[in-house]
Amino acid sequence: MLIPHPILGPRDAQEFTYLGDARLLDRPDGMAPGAAEAFHDYVYLRDNPAGVHRELWYHEHGDRSWLVVTRDTVTHEILGADLVKGAAS
Repeated sequence: MLIPHPILGPRDAQEFTYLGDARLLDRPDGMAPGAAEAFHDYVYLRDNPAGVHRELWYHEHGDRSWLVVTRDTVTHEILGADLVKGAAS
């Protein structure tokens, strides 16, 4: 599987480490009211979608960048990739 790195071009997926759902970037505020419940949901309640999904990938054996990869979990087709810094939710 090739991941289209936004700076380096197509890279083999073996250069990357998969880190889960890209919604992990939206960490709850630990000082907000209801923080304990929000962190419980953040840590333990995850979707396991079939279809198009945004995922975090770390370019461990490359430039050490973080990417948000949009991938179809049924076909494994990569639909796009953005640097985490420039990825909109």
